[in-house]
Amino acid sequence: MIDHERDLASLHEATERLLHDAASWDNAAVAEPSRLPGWTRGHVLAHLARNAEALVNVFEGRPMYASAEARDADIERDAPRPLDVQLADVRATDERFRAATAAPGDWDRTVELRNGVTDSASRVPFRRWVEVALHHVDLGCGYELEDLPEEFVGREIDFLAERFSGLEALPPVVLWASDGRVWTLGDTAAEGGVAVMGPAVELLGWLAGRRDGSALKTEGGPLPQLPPL
Repeated sequence: MIDHERDLASLHEATERLLHDAASWDNAAVAEPSRLPGWTRGHVLAHLARNAEALVNVFEGRPMYASAEARDADIERDAPRPLDVQLADVRATDERFRAATAAPGDWDRTVELRNGVTDSASRVPFRRWVEVALHHVDLGCGYELEDLPEEFVGREIDFLAERFSGLEALPPVVLWASDGRVWTLGDTAAEGGVAVMGPAVELLGWLAGRRDGSALKTEGGPLPQLPPL
């Protein structure tokens, strides 16, 4: 069962952790490349701020973004800003998101996200936690996938396995974590299939596009090519 209040508390901790780490930088560090192709650290911070604003729109019944083009343009506009402006923006938009989630509302209602995706309002805090936690790793500042809470790793694998389930472009895939947890994805109605085995954090890294899967083992075939997120 989704506990949105617990997820909001975890999100707050993750946001404070990211802001604490980034506060040690200087303006030159913000302009350095992140781990995301074509994005500097400034792009990542700008995206986090604009994403928080976009989720406020979701909670208040407006479209998440005006358009894909506007979303991208806002990130490009804000990416070159100095460190203090970036961090103040991330903090201020996080506070607005927290205020929006504190307003009375039906947490079981369906809300519309980007590209027509819909979800329960109760799952949005976890989605935001994912944005903050994975992009913290993307900043390349010493925070790694191994530093993510175990609960987060398992739940994000759950989420991504669900997202990649039923895709005809993928063969049947069974994920076997070293701790015994199992997930399935891909076209499970098709014949054959591949078993992918390794530590849960490596499975997450592969599913989330943060690692190439070289630390994983397979049986039944090579490591499948995942579609873009």
